[in-house]
Amino acid sequence: MLFFLPLAATALSWDTVQPYLFPALLTLALTGLLLGQLSLRRMRRYHQALAKSEERLRLSIWGSGDELWDWNIDSGELYRSSAWLEPLAIAPKTEDFPPNKALIHPQDLDRVSHALSQHLAGKSPFFEASYRLKTLDETYIWVLDRGKVVAYHEDGRAQRMTGTLKNISQLKQAEARMQLFARCLENISDAVVICDTKFNIIEVNPAFSVITGKSREQVLQSRFQLSLYPPRFIQDIEKKLVRDGRWSGEIRELKTNGDYYQAELTFDVIKDEQGFITQYVAVFSDISDRKRREAELSRLANSDTLTGLPNRAVFMNKLASLVTEKTEHALLVFDLDNFKKINDSLGHELGDALLCKLADRLHNNKLFRQKLYRLGGDEFAILLDNTNDIHAITSLAKNLLEQINKPFAVDQHELAVTSSVGIVLFPEDGKDPQALLRNADTAMYHAKSAGANRYLFFNDTMNKQAVKRLQIENLIRHGLKEDYFTVFYQPKMDLLSGKVVGMEALVRFITPKGGLVSPGSFIPVAEETGQIVDIGTVVLRKACIDVKRWIAQGLFHGRVAVNLSAKQFMLPFLCDQIDDILQQTDLPSYHLELEITEGTVMQSPKLAIDTMKKLRARGIHLAMDDFGTGYSSLAYLKQFPLNTLKIDKAFIDDMSSARGRNMVDTIVTIAHNLSLSVVAEGVETHEQLEQLRKLRCEIIQGYYYSKPLSAEDFAAFLQEQKQQRPKIAAL
Repeated sequence: MLFFLPLAATALSWDTVQPYLFPALLTLALTGLLLGQLSLRRMRRYHQALAKSEERLRLSIWGSGDELWDWNIDSGELYRSSAWLEPLAIAPKTEDFPPNKALIHPQDLDRVSHALSQHLAGKSPFFEASYRLKTLDETYIWVLDRGKVVAYHEDGRAQRMTGTLKNISQLKQAEARMQLFARCLENISDAVVICDTKFNIIEVNPAFSVITGKSREQVLQSRFQLSLYPPRFIQDIEKKLVRDGRWSGEIRELKTNGDYYQAELTFDVIKDEQGFITQYVAVFSDISDRKRREAELSRLANSDTLTGLPNRAVFMNKLASLVTEKTEHALLVFDLDNFKKINDSLGHELGDALLCKLADRLHNNKLFRQKLYRLGGDEFAILLDNTNDIHAITSLAKNLLEQINKPFAVDQHELAVTSSVGIVLFPEDGKDPQALLRNADTAMYHAKSAGANRYLFFNDTMNKQAVKRLQIENLIRHGLKEDYFTVFYQPKMDLLSGKVVGMEALVRFITPKGGLVSPGSFIPVAEETGQIVDIGTVVLRKACIDVKRWIAQGLFHGRVAVNLSAKQFMLPFLCDQIDDILQQTDLPSYHLELEITEGTVMQSPKLAIDTMKKLRARGIHLAMDDFGTGYSSLAYLKQFPLNTLKIDKAFIDDMSSARGRNMVDTIVTIAHNLSLSVVAEGVETHEQLEQLRKLRCEIIQGYYYSKPLSAEDFAAFLQEQKQQRPKIAAL
């Protein structure tokens, strides 16, 4: 080139060279300019490519939902890309460790710090931790934090670290839900079996093994089957699943130990996103205990608990079935004559034992087997299907009485009992079960009234009497509603002073149209139907109101005696009811005396004693009515917390004979020996009065002084007694 030629070797002068130098320099400058332009273009293209790459990276990170972070460990500066919808309040520079320590959930902090320390110490290839992080709205989100040291000091210390932060809250929620489902599946008492579409078992839960006795390993990949059912059973299940998506039913199956169990089995289908069946899931629970309980409840519901015979419910269903099918049949209803006396005198336990003996004897007789039912108490029934043959029915009734008349050996007692039988025929004696049973009962009661130990067929006369009884029952119900029951009073007179010391409250039923209804007509019906409880409550309340008024008027200072029926006395809330009435009427309890019959207290002596003690504790006096007419025991009598014995009118009427007087004398002596006062009721003559005076009877009651009086008339009687000298004193 020209520049490398030595000047000495050329003869060219400056003038010669000058014209060529400028173009050369220009060319050289243009070449450099072109080269710079090319370099600039390359640089621009490089930066454009870098920008596109950065944009792609930024968009990729943003699209993935990850945050980028860059931590200068020495300076504490922390950079985040902040692309989340839930921004974090992280300081740009901090000396905390970890740098976002203030935002990490306290329960996760130690775990995160340990993982970061391990990585910074070079003990792990990268840092990774999932933890809860606080957002600006003071709530926590789950994050997955991953990073790595990217720069070190010369001494090997970490200088810079970068990484990503992913919001995994939804993942954690899904994970928690899956864990919950897994725990439920592991811990529920129902067995769960998951099968493929060919009914091969792919998973079971622990309850499956508990119920069946088969381990998970034994059944995996085996076909689901029920050993007590044919293969077609599973095929039918599969068809219904494909058609309806569900099958359920009860099954009976064998355990591995040979025991049977019953289960409630349900199959459901599992489908994929396209709606195709991918699995079947079976859930079944062991209902063996429930089935046993149901069977026992059914037995108890259908069997009499005492005798084991079919009970009233089964009887009514059978009777209704025969009526519905219009099947000719005969119904015999019977009970034991005077069974109550056996209970009262020998105890309910012996009475129950007698009923069991009777049931066994009749059930073991082929004539009565499968035909005998216990309706309740000592009442039984026999149903004869497909017959209205009077001769056959009569023959069976006679045989029944013969079987019952044979003595029973019960607890070292030999008991001879009789029975009364009522017989009805379908359809002659009733068109429905209730009418048949009602008419059979009517016939039975007439057999009892006719002398007992016999059978009677139902007839129309009996029905008329039953209708009359029903009318009285309805009349009582109406009378209670309309307040037709009132109280009359019969005075009790002190035999020595002749003063009124008390009175007995007696119920009277007076209707506006029919006038006075005889107590002998309505009281037995009321006792049988239970209406006597409501009547007794009315009498007690009205008597307390009247006595409180007479005390306030200065006419009376004694006690009013109110009769308690057996049903009233057995009420569990009797004492509370009496307390309420005394409180409402403001009558002191010592002005009240309750009269209880022997039969009432002897039904359950121990319970009676407990109730009587509660009444005595309230200051209420107690009297035993009709003493000597029942079956009381002297051993119990001395335990009863009584104040008074009342001698029945039947003994007073018999005092004309020596035997009668001795009987009254005995009762008075017993009462005095027990420190009880004595009331003689039904006294009508002066002769009876004198005899009772000699026998040291303290109080008398009867027509000799007064018949029962209305409240108004009794108030007048009290006024008259207050003004006149006592009648006894004039004798």
